[in-house]
Amino acid sequence: MTATYRVAVAGCGGMANEWISYAMRRTDVRIVALVDIRLEAAAAMSDKYGLDCPVFTDIGQAIEDTGANLVFDITIPSSHYGVASTALTRQCDVFSEKPLAETMQQCNAIVSLAERTGRSHAVMQNRRYDLRIRSLRQLIVDGEIGRIGYIGASFFLAPHFGGFRDVMESPLLLDMAIHTFDQARFISGADPVSVYCQEFNPVGSWYAGNASAVCIFEMSDGSVFCYQGSWCAEGAPTSWEASWRIQGDLGTAVWDGEGMPYAEKVADGVADGKFIRDYERVEGVAVEMKDTFHHGCLEEMFQALAEQRPAETDCRDNRKSMAMVFGALESARTGRKVELAGFLSSDEEHLQHK
Repeated sequence: MTATYRVAVAGCGGMANEWISYAMRRTDVRIVALVDIRLEAAAAMSDKYGLDCPVFTDIGQAIEDTGANLVFDITIPSSHYGVASTALTRQCDVFSEKPLAETMQQCNAIVSLAERTGRSHAVMQNRRYDLRIRSLRQLIVDGEIGRIGYIGASFFLAPHFGGFRDVMESPLLLDMAIHTFDQARFISGADPVSVYCQEFNPVGSWYAGNASAVCIFEMSDGSVFCYQGSWCAEGAPTSWEASWRIQGDLGTAVWDGEGMPYAEKVADGVADGKFIRDYERVEGVAVEMKDTFHHGCLEEMFQALAEQRPAETDCRDNRKSMAMVFGALESARTGRKVELAGFLSSDEEHLQHK
């Protein structure tokens, strides 16, 4: 039986294991090529999974030689635009690790290219595919707290990575905040309009660049999303999923990023004029999902291809989360509030790609 999806895997580092292990579960997928700038890394991945496919150092050559129709882009961020443009122009669909690309111009160029070629490009936002965040979102959708006015996310951890993150200019905003920003869009169902950001590197930080930030986003539904985070916060860590408080006109939803979410709303039948009203607690309902995190996101990407629709994390949607990142960086650089509409232009005229 011929597989529906002939996959070329670009990037054979540690993260590729998540993607390949999922792909090998599917009967409609055949991995036809492994690609890495280090040929020995591709060969090692082939041996690890017992794959009978050629290895390459060039994604274009891999597509041409194997007839691949889907590319898994698991390369470093600076390679994402090159891999995506090569694959899309060769009529391949693309599933990519985050971020969509290294610059906003490249993000918009990928969107334009996907639209011109008619191919799909979707981005890995694995933190959307968490049973608990889906439960939190359902509390909002069900109207348990009414209309949203405020969303707050706190992210305080102290990972001692070593390596490239320690020398980045903006390690928190560039490497991690995309997850929390995308989560805020998912939870609220709203998109960003503007941002004011102050980025800084607090005393005791072992990062060369700014490892902490406070961002205030205006959202399309009129609400405000406030992000406060640090990657050099020793003690009392939050979850990697962040700690959330969503305030509505009828109550508040809370999720600590670890347990299940819940809401507290004004109790029925409470008389107006009471100084502090009585509240009733609503527990978040468990949501059924076939797969979670990376595998959950990949499941949805494949389902979208089968149904010939954009994936939930399609590049056209995901660039709105990327605009939050690049807008925050611009605001921190200029010290000014930044409107985000200009970040979402698909004009490729000024794209600088090396």
